[in-house]
Amino acid sequence: MSLRVLVMLFLAFVVQSMPDLCTFRGYITALEGEPYHLRCCLSTDHYQRNHIVRWSKRYGPHRTVAVNSSDRIIFNDDAIEFWPIKMTDKGTYSCAVGNQENKWNIIVTKRSEHDCFHPDYLITKEVEVAKSLSINCTHDYYQKEAYNISLFKDCSPVPGNHKTYILKNAVMNDTGNYTCIFFLYKNGRSFNVTKTFSVKIKDTQEIISTLYGNSINYVEAELGKEKILNCTALLMDSADIIYWDKEPNNATNIIIDKKKSIPSGSSGKLYVSNLLKIKPVKEENLNIWYNCTLMTARNSETIRFFLKKKGPADVSRHIFIIVLVSSAAIIFLVIMCIIYRVDIMLCYRDLIRRDETLTDGKEYDAFVSYLKDCRPDNGDEHKFALEILPGALEKHFGYKLCIFERDIIPGGAIIDDVDSLIKKSRRLIIVLSENYMSDKVRYELESGLHEALVERKIKIILIEFTPISNFTFLPQSLKLLKSHRILKWKADKSLPYNSRFWKNLRYLMPAKTAKSIIFSSDSLGNESLPGLSKL
Repeated sequence: MSLRVLVMLFLAFVVQSMPDLCTFRGYITALEGEPYHLRCCLSTDHYQRNHIVRWSKRYGPHRTVAVNSSDRIIFNDDAIEFWPIKMTDKGTYSCAVGNQENKWNIIVTKRSEHDCFHPDYLITKEVEVAKSLSINCTHDYYQKEAYNISLFKDCSPVPGNHKTYILKNAVMNDTGNYTCIFFLYKNGRSFNVTKTFSVKIKDTQEIISTLYGNSINYVEAELGKEKILNCTALLMDSADIIYWDKEPNNATNIIIDKKKSIPSGSSGKLYVSNLLKIKPVKEENLNIWYNCTLMTARNSETIRFFLKKKGPADVSRHIFIIVLVSSAAIIFLVIMCIIYRVDIMLCYRDLIRRDETLTDGKEYDAFVSYLKDCRPDNGDEHKFALEILPGALEKHFGYKLCIFERDIIPGGAIIDDVDSLIKKSRRLIIVLSENYMSDKVRYELESGLHEALVERKIKIILIEFTPISNFTFLPQSLKLLKSHRILKWKADKSLPYNSRFWKNLRYLMPAKTAKSIIFSSDSLGNESLPGLSKL
């Protein structure tokens, strides 16, 4: 291969590899208001250090004027730069190095005021659907000087954090104009250079006639009833046909109904439904393949239907769901009954108007045992036993209490009176405190325990009026009682008649028709002594 041919191939490679650096066309275009540059690119000699590049502009056929540098026109090595180029810059420019010269006729186009690109300055890209679409914002000359680069589609920012490229499989919606904007800064001013790609997506997928549905279908049919098998196709050619295989076993109960073709717009597409009706379904119609075939000039396509007898309904799943839901409902009801058992029992008593006090022959519903010492530190306990307790149980809920200081006639034998009154009472309410076990009340407790343990004619209710840390002062025989109960008084919290305290106390008292009852859905609960059962 000759040296001349090698040189020509090398120059061709240089030209192809630097399209933005060297322009060899006689006529070139530039967009008004954007920075623009031209490189002289005469020969390899101009890369030497001491070369001189002379730029000039022709005015008319006989007048040529040297181009001088200014704030807007700058010489950079062998290039001339316009910051920016204006409409007055159009004309014929030449550059000379030694005896070599290049000429260009620059045409400046007025910038569009409403769009971010000019329709005459587009780089066309055509991509097929599903093929790779690549757009990369690069500029061989201004890339390094740009302090920011943005990518727009149809003058709207492309989603993404400072996205400057697109690499994806093309879809039809990718059609549009993609503009790369390079932001530059020169001599205290900001400039923009644009580069726009006009992207067109081609749909090369050929639409052919096709059948709709799965290729193999298992269909249940009920004996004695009608069954319809639907075969639908999209026909692109009127010559294409859709048909069912000949009637299996020459059955007389099978009818093929060809629905009228329905045009789909003006594209020539036709939707055709071919129905195979079996009326009624017989044994000979079951366990057979029914084939629907689409025949075109290019190929054929078949959908198969296998008709099988409809089995009994699968009730196991329904039974499981019913059992699961029922179990959950029962568990929920049990939990709610446990939580609100006191409310439920009180409501039940009032609904049936149950009264346990009518036939037992006792006079009092409860005997109240409390500390009798009249000391200042026992004032609240006395007020509870003599005012609060009877105020609620007697005046509000209709019970009758026996209270020592109020109901025992002075002058009698106290021990005999106490024993008699406890026997006449259905419950023994003991108001507990740290000082409860004094000589005056010890007999009340012992008598009550005798009635509860031996005679089994009374039930004991314990009320912890003040917090007690040690219950060892109580008789051990109290633990033998299955009917004992303990409630905790919580001062202001227990005062309302619908509080947990009064509900639990009413629950432990004999069933009796109350004068007035207030219900509430407050949560219920109680406390018990260590070793004693809970309510």
